[in-house]
Amino acid sequence: MEIITGVERRRRWRLEEKLRIVAEVEQPGASFADVARRYEVSRGLLWNWRRQVRRGELAPEPIPAFLPVQITADPPVGAPTPVQPVCAPETARVEITLPDGTCIRVGADVGLAALRRVMTAVRR
Repeated sequence: MEIITGVERRRRWRLEEKLRIVAEVEQPGASFADVARRYEVSRGLLWNWRRQVRRGELAPEPIPAFLPVQITADPPVGAPTPVQPVCAPETARVEITLPDGTCIRVGADVGLAALRRVMTAVRR
C-alpha cells in the first residue's frame, strides 16, 4: 500500500522544454516509451505535444527581426494606389507592406497585442 502524504501538483512544462523533448522523440531510433520514462511524462502527453508541434500549435515565438522601412509622402488625392487599402486612408496611421505585396494599414488605436496577432496570421 502506498500512502501519499504531500499535495500532488500538476507539473507545468515550459515551451522550450516541450520542444526539446519532442525533438528528442523525433530523433532516429528514439522510443516514445524511453523518452517518456526519462522525463516522467505519459506517452499520451508526448503524442499530444508532437501533434501540436506538427500542426504549428506548439511553436517557438518568432525571433524579432528588423525590416527595412521606407517613409513616403501621401499620394495626391485621387491618385491610384498600387495596393488595395485594408482600411480607409483617412483613418490609417501606420501602413506595413510585406515583401510579398501584402499591405496592412492600422489606426493609432490598435494595440500591440492585436497587431502582433494579425502579423502572425499574415506570415503563415
